[in-house]
Amino acid sequence: KKGKNKFYSFYRDFLLALFHKGLGAPEQSRGDTSIALEIGKIPYLNGGLFDEHEIEKTFLKISIDDKAFEKLFDFFDQYEWHLDTRETASGKDINPDVIGYIFEKYINDRAQMGAYYTKEDITDYIAKNCIIPWLFDEVKRNCPKAFAANGWLWQMVKASGTDYIYDAIKHGVPENGGLFDDLPAEVQKGFVPELENKVVDGKGPWLWELRKSWNKPAPSDIALPTEIYREVIERRKRYADIKTKIESGEIKEINEFITCNLNIRQFAQDVVETTEDAEFIRHFYKALSSITILDPTCGSGAFLFAAMNILEPLYEACIRRIKNFIDESKKGRHTFFEETLAQVNAPEHPNLQYFIYKSIILNNLYGVDIMNEAVEIAKLRLFLKLVATVDTDYRKPNLGLEPLPDVDFNIRAGNTLVGYETEEQLKNAFAGQFDFDNDAEKIKEKCDIVARAFARYKEIQLKGNTDFEDFKTAKDDLNERLDKLRNELYKLLYKQHYSNIEYKNWLATHQPFHWFAEFYEIVQGKGGFDVVIGNPPYLENSQIGYQLHGYQTFVSKAVHVYCIERSLCFLSNYGNIAMIVPLAIVSTQRMAMIQKLIEQKRFVWYSNYAWRPAKLFDTVNRALTIFCACNSNGQEKVYSTNYQKWTSENRDQLMEPICYAEVKGKRAAFWIPKISNNSELTILNKMQTQKSLAYKTVKNGSPIYYRTTGGLYWKVFTDFAPYFKLNGKKGSSSRETNFCVASANEAKAIIACLSSDIYWYWYSITSNLRDLNPSDISNFHIPEEAVKSKIVQELGENYLKDIKINSRPLVREQKSKGTAETQSFIINKSKPIIDQIDCLLAQHYGFTHEELDFIINYDIKYRMGKELDSGEDIGNE
Repeated sequence: KKGKNKFYSFYRDFLLALFHKGLGAPEQSRGDTSIALEIGKIPYLNGGLFDEHEIEKTFLKISIDDKAFEKLFDFFDQYEWHLDTRETASGKDINPDVIGYIFEKYINDRAQMGAYYTKEDITDYIAKNCIIPWLFDEVKRNCPKAFAANGWLWQMVKASGTDYIYDAIKHGVPENGGLFDDLPAEVQKGFVPELENKVVDGKGPWLWELRKSWNKPAPSDIALPTEIYREVIERRKRYADIKTKIESGEIKEINEFITCNLNIRQFAQDVVETTEDAEFIRHFYKALSSITILDPTCGSGAFLFAAMNILEPLYEACIRRIKNFIDESKKGRHTFFEETLAQVNAPEHPNLQYFIYKSIILNNLYGVDIMNEAVEIAKLRLFLKLVATVDTDYRKPNLGLEPLPDVDFNIRAGNTLVGYETEEQLKNAFAGQFDFDNDAEKIKEKCDIVARAFARYKEIQLKGNTDFEDFKTAKDDLNERLDKLRNELYKLLYKQHYSNIEYKNWLATHQPFHWFAEFYEIVQGKGGFDVVIGNPPYLENSQIGYQLHGYQTFVSKAVHVYCIERSLCFLSNYGNIAMIVPLAIVSTQRMAMIQKLIEQKRFVWYSNYAWRPAKLFDTVNRALTIFCACNSNGQEKVYSTNYQKWTSENRDQLMEPICYAEVKGKRAAFWIPKISNNSELTILNKMQTQKSLAYKTVKNGSPIYYRTTGGLYWKVFTDFAPYFKLNGKKGSSSRETNFCVASANEAKAIIACLSSDIYWYWYSITSNLRDLNPSDISNFHIPEEAVKSKIVQELGENYLKDIKINSRPLVREQKSKGTAETQSFIINKSKPIIDQIDCLLAQHYGFTHEELDFIINYDIKYRMGKELDSGEDIGNE
């Protein structure tokens, strides 16, 4: 020691001793008693967290100046550190969740790698809608009686009333009287049943005019934040529809909880807590104990924590029911329950919560990430979650603490996309070699040995009170075998695909990860993981620094798509998968193959999310889709939502009002329509009976101008080139293009059609809502008679004159190009003319008044409301 309160070397004399001779070694194996004299009584925590690091093994004489630690601790002292989620008045609280958030948000490499922090409502939605259906399906495979159509399980749902309908859906719904009796008289005037199904014939009255009051903001006692009456009415209809399904006993499959967006977590909890069926509980606990949940791009563990939060209360409820069944019956009647409870009550477990979390961490959770730092943070967060359940007791051995589980073999570092994944890939690597069958079999044998070593290692940890030397020997043996196997597979893969790169450089840049070997007991032994969830990186192929081979989805040129394809390969036959990815997955041609792979023999739900006015990820302007694909015993169904928009005010309720519509039949195009009810399919079918605009385009003729980007709420089409200057010089914008039609009159009519709310609806449900591509225009279906109509042509001319009058110059400074001056169009001022166009086109499409009202008011709150600064067509020049 040197000076008052200063160590001679904090790092070498204190920290290394604390980690390697204290926290990382049990008391009986420490030998050196000076550790206790120097720093007091130190419990053995294990967990792999305190093992000697590879850098420390390589560089034996590392020295770190005490001043570095002084600065570090001064920084730490600025915050309040907790193991739970409490908040203090200072607002400077750090807990395990915050550590993960900080890592994801501020490590620059994460954003460069297309990785973004996923909020809890998203991880919860994805995790619960994969995990709970798998658990129920697994129980059904072993205990089918409970799942009979008229069995107690579905009768419980039928008798539940509105218990499983989310509060956001129920908000403001009257308890007595009719569904809409409490609404103002002016709103109720819009309910005209005899007009709703009448086909538009050009004669009044018009339903959309009678419903203008529906676009007014509704009071908070009946409305969610920012809701207008139109949305309140739709939400109540949805409530009534779900309530009818529940009360009529239509819900007889767990997947219906996803389709109807019911509270699946509460249902699962209620089933476990109240059932008198001991056989159901036995198989449910077995399913809980065996489910394997993987995040193949786990980052700091957001999805793994979501999975843990779903499993933990189910574990606890199951264990309590097991105890109840034992207490209520004679000894020996429920052998499995007695054995389970004996394991739970083993003296080495500090408490029930510790046992549950430890079981989940060792048995259920798996993760891989390309960043070593991310993997370490994920493991640290899991350890801290576990430690938070225990209070130290100096009277007990090891201060009453059970050693932490070692999850080095559950959460691993590597490149998910590079490496052997299946036995078939391994055989292909040996194909053509002299004795390939024998060589492949030898690799399999080594994989099997490693798998058995891993199973033994996990068993040692679950038993507790294991001799430290046995534990260390088991880990060393596993590491040694795994390293040898890895090196053999590295060289095989290198020889097969990458021999044009220097070997060491290849290992560093590609970081291969062999799923077949690393998780052999799951991929080969169980046929794959039961649940795969996550948020893969949003990168194009050109943005990654490694080569890939053997993917069916190369046409997508998207890394997140490769992650999905690979995940599907190591998903079990009964497995479920869900991820959050860019919206392009439902709206671009290059995603057709991954759609096919996802939907093969599964029920799939696609929910779609905008990025304005608010967005799911704070740091990225991307429209996104969550897809959830569940086992369906060979059947195939696809469900979709509309393109959901929201503001920061109603972010908390975003996931509860989700409304799915089934997309029936085979799709004629690559896009999956973003719709929220079956009546939209009727509108879509009526539109698709007309010819597409492609038949009207010609090589030379009258041009129609449009911008390929910009215009979040309006798309502008003109028969003139909009005004544009760059640094005072006239020209045309690089974001502007055109196509031609036969005549000027046709151009006016087609511009009227493309400026209609009908086109905006078509564009919204079919496109990526990021660009305006030629196919977004040429695939639009326009009635031929409308193009010939003099009235439509006149409306097109009136519209063009109006947007010109309302346009204004917009000046922007651009770093790369200088000063750009453009003609900016305030389209919402021309909405009355657009409504006239829609009324006329409705007659040609054969829309009913209800359908026309829907189209004219589609997206109305955001296109015409206060959420917009203006109705301006904003482009990025």
